[in-house]
Amino acid sequence: MAKIGIVGGTGYTGVELLRLLAHHDDVEVAAITSRAEAGRRVDELYPNLRGHYDLAFSEPDAALLASCDVVFFATPHNVAMNLVPELLAAGTRVVDLSADYRIRDAALWSRWYGEPHASPELLSEAVYGLPERHRAEIAQARLVACPGCYPTAIQLGFIPLLEAGLVDPSHLIASAASGASGAGRQAKVDNLLSETADSFKAYGASGHRHLPEIEQGLAEVQGGPVAVTFVPHLLPMVRGIHATLFARLNGTTDLAALQNLFEERYRDEPFVDVLPTGMYPQTRAVKGANQCQISLVVPQDRDTVVVMSTIDNLVKGASGQAVQNMNIMLGLPENRGLTQVGLLP
Repeated sequence: MAKIGIVGGTGYTGVELLRLLAHHDDVEVAAITSRAEAGRRVDELYPNLRGHYDLAFSEPDAALLASCDVVFFATPHNVAMNLVPELLAAGTRVVDLSADYRIRDAALWSRWYGEPHASPELLSEAVYGLPERHRAEIAQARLVACPGCYPTAIQLGFIPLLEAGLVDPSHLIASAASGASGAGRQAKVDNLLSETADSFKAYGASGHRHLPEIEQGLAEVQGGPVAVTFVPHLLPMVRGIHATLFARLNGTTDLAALQNLFEERYRDEPFVDVLPTGMYPQTRAVKGANQCQISLVVPQDRDTVVVMSTIDNLVKGASGQAVQNMNIMLGLPENRGLTQVGLLP
């Protein structure tokens, strides 16, 4: 049984990892860290985990974490990049849910995150953890950079079109909306119930940190530069992302052919569900599940294809995808611990 460590266990992605791993037959969570909650029982802070864990939060201890087979970093940016080199040197494999290793260009990372990268020598080694693109590399990786939530939903929607060369890569548009949990478990006025309820707003419209990650991934698919206009929005709900994607077709505008393209591309992907023509994805259908549901239309038979992509930002957009990566790294069935059905209604 593999020993698992979690750094940063008190945030939403940390507790989501605990929820998913509680029913995973092949792993045991041996350590979970939190400087703020050190010494406090996990099930005291998260009573939904009562009966599943006999663990208390502890201070980060490199020696204890290095004794684990895989360590997850469920931390804000700039934490993993300081500790990961020591863990890799000890032979521990790492899945980082933060943004520290997603962008391979250290200068570009610094421009978006406002500080020098602490371990830039690892950026070229880190494998981008989108299994639908990099499954073979993930299996051999020491360090996996788990994709962001918006980038997951957006890339899965655009990938088949770019692989087939059917759209203009210089004119991609992503309008995406997320529940409030995407901002993390922290006190911010903008995230208060009275600020978010009965409202809908854009944010980061002039430039969002997920944009370079999205363009980097799609440029690899395209084999050349891409340009994405990305506008995120805040939804008055806890979980979920709905991404509406627009691309100008330079090939077929036949919806049946495009539908077939998506179905064939994702036919063997256990966590991507291409819906039948005329059926549109809903965030509630994937809530709690490691699932991306996709639908597409060509409005008025014109030259623009619209792809709709939904995920749970805390599952397929974060912790579920991290567990999916761990399963691949350990040679386990990819769906182990990830068979939850979406919570509908």
